[in-house]
Amino acid sequence: MLGGCRRALPAALGRALRGRAAGQGGRAVSTSWCPVGTAFDVKQQQQQPLRGGAAGRDTGLFGVPELSCPEGFQEAQDKALQESEQLVQKACSTPPGPETVMIFDQLSDSLCRVADLADFVKVAHPDFAFREAAEEACRSIGTVVEKLNTDVELCQSLRRLLADETVLSSLDPETRRVAELFMFDFEISGIHLDEEKRKKAVELNVKILDLCNEFLIGTHIPNKIDKHVLPEHIRYNFTAEGNYLRIAGLHADCPDDLVREAAYKIFLHSNSQQLARLEELLANRNSLAQLVGYDTFAHRALQGTMAKNPETVRQFLEKLSEQLSKRTQKDFEMMTKMKMKLNPHNSMLMPWDHPYYSGVLRAERYNIDPGLYCPFFSLGACMEGLNSLFSQLLGISLYAEQTKRGEIWSEDVRKLAVVHETEGLLGYIYCDFFQRPDKPHQDCHFTVRGGRLKENGEYQLPVVVLMLSLPNSARGAPTLLSPGMMENLFHEMGHAMHSMLGRTRYQHVTGTRCATDFAEVPSILMEYFANDYRVVNQFARHYKTGQPLPKNMVSRLCESKKVCAAADMQLQVFYAVLDQIYHGKHPLKKSTTEILKETQEKVYGLPYVPNTAWQLRFSHLVGYGAKYYSYLMSRAVASMVWKQCFAQNPFDRAMGERYRREMLAHGGGKEPMLMVQGMLQKSPSVEDFVDALVSDLDHDFETFIMDS
Repeated sequence: MLGGCRRALPAALGRALRGRAAGQGGRAVSTSWCPVGTAFDVKQQQQQPLRGGAAGRDTGLFGVPELSCPEGFQEAQDKALQESEQLVQKACSTPPGPETVMIFDQLSDSLCRVADLADFVKVAHPDFAFREAAEEACRSIGTVVEKLNTDVELCQSLRRLLADETVLSSLDPETRRVAELFMFDFEISGIHLDEEKRKKAVELNVKILDLCNEFLIGTHIPNKIDKHVLPEHIRYNFTAEGNYLRIAGLHADCPDDLVREAAYKIFLHSNSQQLARLEELLANRNSLAQLVGYDTFAHRALQGTMAKNPETVRQFLEKLSEQLSKRTQKDFEMMTKMKMKLNPHNSMLMPWDHPYYSGVLRAERYNIDPGLYCPFFSLGACMEGLNSLFSQLLGISLYAEQTKRGEIWSEDVRKLAVVHETEGLLGYIYCDFFQRPDKPHQDCHFTVRGGRLKENGEYQLPVVVLMLSLPNSARGAPTLLSPGMMENLFHEMGHAMHSMLGRTRYQHVTGTRCATDFAEVPSILMEYFANDYRVVNQFARHYKTGQPLPKNMVSRLCESKKVCAAADMQLQVFYAVLDQIYHGKHPLKKSTTEILKETQEKVYGLPYVPNTAWQLRFSHLVGYGAKYYSYLMSRAVASMVWKQCFAQNPFDRAMGERYRREMLAHGGGKEPMLMVQGMLQKSPSVEDFVDALVSDLDHDFETFIMDS
């Protein structure tokens, strides 16, 4: 998943309010760099503070001086707000021209320096005081942004530019697009409304922001049940708290059907408070959309995407569902037979069975035991594999850089310098890879600072965080990854490379600040590289013996992923359809739970379980509201790019350069479909998307020769 690039700030500055940290980065080669693989297989030595005077103070998170303590967020926030006030005045008094766009971008940047850094800190910092201070900073700056979105005088300065044909025709394409994007975001925030309605739009935006935060917290809260309700022989699977058992997840991999059933029914049991939050969130989103002139929230959210409108999304999902139907049915029949074999007394296939029995079928058919693969995927080896791939494909190397005291939030965080063979230092990636108490169990990418061309001609280097949930290594052994963890690492690194190489003039559209249904393409494309033996063979070595991972093991692993893959994809279609209905025409014809039941049985095919409300755990409704389909559409594009451009040779430098030039370099500064068209030399249709996804399910789709 993309973390800091998916906050619910539908603002004129919200598109870019995705991350910053203060401090400048030069391009000089550093003597503190060391090989990337080694850095992840040994403990990092923190730089000792200098004694005496100011030199002994902590540098602050990400090198931001103010953030050496939680109170520093207030100082950084005040500084950003003061700077933004000056820039608003400057924008309003500057004659129409390219400088207007630059000032708007500076304004966005000044707020982003604090807001997106805070967006990461509020979920990941181990110190509650830091998390609390960051949460307050997010809310304060978010409120200011919503007010700026409805500032008529500020908007007029941009409107004068766009209305002046002479000036407009003199702008380069990127500058013109950024100006239009700023204006578009003003419009979807209600700038065209009268004062009373503009005030209402601000109130709705702030309310939606609060509801999003509350709903997101609610999606992760465990449920408790009196332990005597459950049979004694399964209680040990859950955490005991006095006379209660705490159920914090679905236990999807547990071999005991009864444990999975209990976890499903208890964890997904309806909660009246969370239900009220969701209903209020959906209603407020609809009210905002209609207030600013859209039929539904989905129509508003899909402006500027590859899909462009809900009608295209609906067509895409319906056609995909039609193509998957027979395959999905066969998958469910296979799962049912396996359940009948293992549990003949209760063989009806239920929603809690799908993840488990599909895994059993994969393991049985292809003899897949993740434990056999882990020794070949040490974290250091995987990082060297990525380094080798990026070097051959893009001329980029990763180096570990020593951090200063106070720069990182946990001692196991690693800082990587991303260096191009001729362009020098491109930016920094902070790798927060390991589990710790209070850290979310999710894999995501946060933009902390986007790149931009500064007023003095220097380029502001991008800074991102990659967050994973890897197990801590056993003493004396490196961290070993399962095949799934390795693939997730490649996925998130795809986002990071997009951030490093999307070197736009304006930070408003830098890196992953682009349409949601395009943003996942670079990350999903990396999954194809992670499943190609020619790539894997470059780094997968047994951490004790140095033996390479046998080719037939990679072949079996790749083929196993296609077992029950149609049913897995159908489940994603169900989630996407549900998301579209929730953000479609209001008032909803039925309750969100009744809609869930109806959609699940119609689109997915497995029965709804009474008294459950899965939608209350659907955290993607916050960051991906009306856009959950993006994962499927991005996968379709990634599939086409892989097959057409990299399947023949995954290390093709010329194709790598084309990929950078056509798809990565523009960030959000170019229409997403134009970037796809530039790479594929054609503009794909909905049918092309569907065909690409379905063809990936075929057992002979591999384009490289595997040993039998």
